[in-house]
Amino acid sequence: MPIPRRGIKNIRTLSGRGGRVFLPHKAYMRLSHIELERIRRDIEKKRACQLIVDTDACVQEIDDEKALLLQALEKGTNRSLNPQPQPGPKRSCGGFKIRY
Repeated sequence: MPIPRRGIKNIRTLSGRGGRVFLPHKAYMRLSHIELERIRRDIEKKRACQLIVDTDACVQEIDDEKALLLQALEKGTNRSLNPQPQPGPKRSCGGFKIRY
């Protein structure tokens, strides 16, 4: 009769034998972890809201410039356009930014 093979499932450990005892220090650690996670999520939410505000400002600038160009086209003259070039959009509505 061959000897049965043993694997990781056959290793005896003491884990799970202690039962579910309420440990106050574990509860405090869990509370502190939850609080830190909430703070991180609040910061994330504020950044996302600021990104929406910046994007809306960029869209408004684009709409204003578009309206100005359409007015000039309707009049059929170049007089209503400014002879000086318009500055580009703000840097705050620029592309991808990485913080280290």
